[in-house]
Amino acid sequence: MYIHEQRFDIPVVPGHRNLLAHLERELTARSGDESPIRAVVSATNDMHYECETGLVGGLSPRRREALPSMFRFRRRRMENTEGFTTVFLVPTGIGSTIGGHAGDATPAAALLASVSDTLITHPNVVNASDIIDLPHNALYVEGSIITRFMMGAIGLEPVRDNRVLVVIDSQHGSQFESAAINSVNAARSTYGLDAPRIVMLDPPVSVRAEYAASGRAIGRVDQIEGLLEVLDQARGEYDAVALATVVGVPFEYHLSYFKSHGEMVNPWGGAEAIFTHALSTMYNVPVAHAPMLESKAVDDIDPGVVDPRMAAEAISTAFFMCVLKGLQRSPRVFGIEEAVAAPPPEALTVEDVSALVIPDKVVGLPTLAALEQGIPVIAVRENENILHNDLRALPWAEGQLHVVENYWEAAGVVAALRAGLDPATMRRPIATAATELHANPAQAGVMLERAISEAGRS
Repeated sequence: MYIHEQRFDIPVVPGHRNLLAHLERELTARSGDESPIRAVVSATNDMHYECETGLVGGLSPRRREALPSMFRFRRRRMENTEGFTTVFLVPTGIGSTIGGHAGDATPAAALLASVSDTLITHPNVVNASDIIDLPHNALYVEGSIITRFMMGAIGLEPVRDNRVLVVIDSQHGSQFESAAINSVNAARSTYGLDAPRIVMLDPPVSVRAEYAASGRAIGRVDQIEGLLEVLDQARGEYDAVALATVVGVPFEYHLSYFKSHGEMVNPWGGAEAIFTHALSTMYNVPVAHAPMLESKAVDDIDPGVVDPRMAAEAISTAFFMCVLKGLQRSPRVFGIEEAVAAPPPEALTVEDVSALVIPDKVVGLPTLAALEQGIPVIAVRENENILHNDLRALPWAEGQLHVVENYWEAAGVVAALRAGLDPATMRRPIATAATELHANPAQAGVMLERAISEAGRS
């Protein structure tokens, strides 16, 4: 079994209408024996959507049949207004100015959480190596699970705690193997993590970071059979999976990334994203990943004082504590059929989503699901990235898309929506309400006949 990414040029549809169904047809037809697990539109032009797609290949017939489709869509019946739930995404591997490095979107997450009843976000937003500061009302949800949640295919149930199965690369007693194990035991002794056991893979999974032609960080994962055997055999013993494996990159990337002052797209995240997307989809549990250092030579690199957005990585050796802490209370995934039959207590479904906050130019399945579900979308211009899409060209309902300058303004829009106010009424000048004359031809004819009749009588 292997995981990789491939670009498909999908023909543009007029007005970008029914784009979700169009991508499903095209990607399903082009994927052949492989199964799509992630899709990002990296650019849109007059002819094509440049769709970079994560694919799983080499699945046995049994595994392929059991793999849930990322395109399964259930239209929500209504919006639940008892609480205000904001979904906050910063996709991995697109070079985002905010959230493209090491947990540097956490302040934005805290701000959005402060004006929401519940915030749903994903590891790329808050993972900061050995640091994580998750807001008290935030749910840490793996990216593919958020996608299926927004599509209406699954629900989320908050939990008190999870049994976290830890799987790491065996490095035969190296300092990096020890650092990962020490991280798990530190988590157990300081915040009571329930980690039943640590499994060391020998031979390890092969994870390699790459870049797409668009500049997005992508990757390839091979030699997964041993990991799948572990997860199969331990089924029922864990609620979440924490992974720590080496992500192969050229040696010079380790220093050039830190010296780029944030200009270089983080090369590790793309490979991690397709890896966790595949496993979360296959096993229906939250999975998060931390990269292990591969050699003493890498550990000895001194990057000096780095861009603040990268500082959490510069001070860490294991990069693992954020993953362990995030997974400790990551919500349980349940099928929507289960929710209909017997809704779990405090369950969340797409009916509970009140707003989606994304960087401007991001077109992926969560954006398209929000478009179809009628969920307000707030796009932040200041969070620059390497994608080339115009969100305004999509067929939004009136007032559904809010393009704002920064996360301060995004929080204001969330607060206005939560209060039941039209955000446009907060700005000046305020437009006059549109006024139109409705002419009824049939009624006009009756009145004309009456006028002629009255004129004749006079």
